[in-house]
Amino acid sequence: MATVTFVLILVAAVLVFGIAAVVVGREAHRLDAVAPRSVYIPEEAAEFVAEYLPQSAQARLTPDDLDQLLRFHMRWLHSKGLQPTNVVDRRQDITTPVVISEDTVAAYLLGEADRAGVEIIDDVDVVHVVEAHLAYFEAIGAVGPQAVDVGPVAPELGEG
Repeated sequence: MATVTFVLILVAAVLVFGIAAVVVGREAHRLDAVAPRSVYIPEEAAEFVAEYLPQSAQARLTPDDLDQLLRFHMRWLHSKGLQPTNVVDRRQDITTPVVISEDTVAAYLLGEADRAGVEIIDDVDVVHVVEAHLAYFEAIGAVGPQAVDVGPVAPELGEG
């Protein structure tokens, strides 16, 4: 009787382990196919960018100016398809590398700042804001690696 009980307990343990292994394996495979979650927190981004800026730019840009520039940058990203609205459990489906030129983004931000009446004393401040904002994206894991010169892969996002 004790041997039968031991065999049944052993079979039950093997079945539980097998079921657990299948479930964990399936979930690991599903999570591997899903883009990692990078959470953009506007207040955190503004604080990060403000601290990342050179002191000269910090002195010239007000917190409101900085917030406006960050909003303009996020709108630009959204218009280029880089800030999709549906990202929870979205499969990684980027097949073509996407290249962002800091110069093009800075030019866009200067234009938007002018239209919105944001006074930019020195244009280089906008370049610093773009660099700092991209550094924030990299810090939260929302950016892939820097592009290497491998020839033509895709049109630059700033064109058009």
